[in-house]
Amino acid sequence: MSKKIHKDLTIETILSMFPHKAQKLSQEITNAGLHCVGCHAATWETLEAGMIGHGMGENEIQRLVDRLNILLEEEQDVSTITITSRAAKKYLEILEQDGKLGWGIRFSEKMAGCNGFEYILDYSEKAQEDDEIFESCGIQIHINSKMKPRLLGSEIDYIDGLQNSGFKITNPNVRSSCGCGTSHGY
Repeated sequence: MSKKIHKDLTIETILSMFPHKAQKLSQEITNAGLHCVGCHAATWETLEAGMIGHGMGENEIQRLVDRLNILLEEEQDVSTITITSRAAKKYLEILEQDGKLGWGIRFSEKMAGCNGFEYILDYSEKAQEDDEIFESCGIQIHINSKMKPRLLGSEIDYIDGLQNSGFKITNPNVRSSCGCGTSHGY
C-alpha cells in the first residue's frame, strides 16, 4: 500500500517523505494559505494545526489533504522536460506580443542564490550545437546537454494569482530550496 498524506503529518515529514514531489507539494500547501513552508518557521506543525492556526476549518483541511494526495498520484515522466498547456499558452502569447512566433524556449540554470542554482527561461530562436531539444505542447525546449542530468523530469508551468504570477519550474531532482523560493540545490 502506498503512503498517503493525512492531516496529522507535520509539514516537514510530508516534504521529506516525498522529496521527488516536494516542490509541488510545498507550492500546494503555500497556495492553501500556509505561507511559512519555505522559511522553516513552522514545518514542525501538523498540517491540521497550521491550517487551524491560519483560521481554516475542517473542510479546507480535507480539501488540501485531498489535493496533496492527488499530486502524489500524478505520473511524472523523468525522461523528458515538459511544459504545461497553461504555460505553453502564456508563452505563445508572449511570443506573439514580442514578434517571435515560432521560437522555442531556452531552459537553463545558473549558479546563484543561497541554495546553489536559479532557473533561467529565455527566448531561443534556434537550438545551439550542444543543445538537447525536447518538444512539449508544440513548443521546442532547448537545454544545454551538460545540464540534462539535473533538468530531466522538470515541468514548466505558469501560475497566475493575486500574490504572484509567472513561470514555475518543478524539478524532481531538486533536494533543497531557499526560503524565498528563488534558488535550489541538488
